[in-house]
Amino acid sequence: MKTEKNILIAFLMNLAFSVFEFVGGAITGSVAIMSDAVHDIGDAASIGLSYFLEKKSKKQPDDTHTYGYARYSVLGSVITTVILLCGSAWVIYNAVRRIFDPVEINYNGMIIFAVTGVVLNFLAAYITRDGESMNQRAVNLHMLEDVLGWLVVLIGAVVMRFTDISLLDPIMSIGVALFILVNTVKNLKQVLDLFLVKTPADVSVDEIKEHVSAIDGVLDVHHIHIWSMDGSSNYATMHIVTNNDSHIVKQQVRQELQEHGISHSTLELESGDEDCRHHQCHVDHCHTSHHHHHHH
Repeated sequence: MKTEKNILIAFLMNLAFSVFEFVGGAITGSVAIMSDAVHDIGDAASIGLSYFLEKKSKKQPDDTHTYGYARYSVLGSVITTVILLCGSAWVIYNAVRRIFDPVEINYNGMIIFAVTGVVLNFLAAYITRDGESMNQRAVNLHMLEDVLGWLVVLIGAVVMRFTDISLLDPIMSIGVALFILVNTVKNLKQVLDLFLVKTPADVSVDEIKEHVSAIDGVLDVHHIHIWSMDGSSNYATMHIVTNNDSHIVKQQVRQELQEHGISHSTLELESGDEDCRHHQCHVDHCHTSHHHHHHH
């Protein structure tokens, strides 16, 4: 619940703030402030979206989403990230134009707006600082970028006020945009890994195979699949060959998996004489050739 409320607060703050920025940018003629405004409108839109998706992601599993709705939160992260990428590109484009075609800037106004910007965004970042989901992290990252952005604008405004190097304004906005780009790309990679059902980064399939095989009575482990729904809860499925009491083996395997950070596992047990044909075949044509044997 906390995460959602945080995201909602962040959304409202950002929305109000981007209006404030457009006014500020227009009054002072600063491209750094204007580009911040564009970026913030993008933020606000994506945060609003995150809010709805985060709400949806809390729903319990049902017949249409048997794995639950956790991925909706991740989807929020994707869309936010894409909006940010576009925003950064647009900021860089504008700044480069301004380097070749400088404009008169009202530095005093710029300093006042920048101070307000730092204070408000610091509050917003502070409010949204805790939260586990990737979505929440993406939102908090925006808030921190905004604090950073305004801090840079403030320092730049003060420097320009006393030295009159107006080139600083567009150069600053390029710096901020590049910082955002780098972070955004990192975020996007994590999210795409989830959608590509990659094995979670902190889980080693070899290690799990080794540990499960070492359990008393386990003859073989194959068909291990491990994936994550939302970057925090991991799922696994595997086939285990054993002649021991299946209840005991299952319990031991589940416990072992729990220690590896896998919260949900589906285990298929086979007896040693069952001669599962998996050994000769590879995962790909296996699925068509083998039959599931049920035994009690």
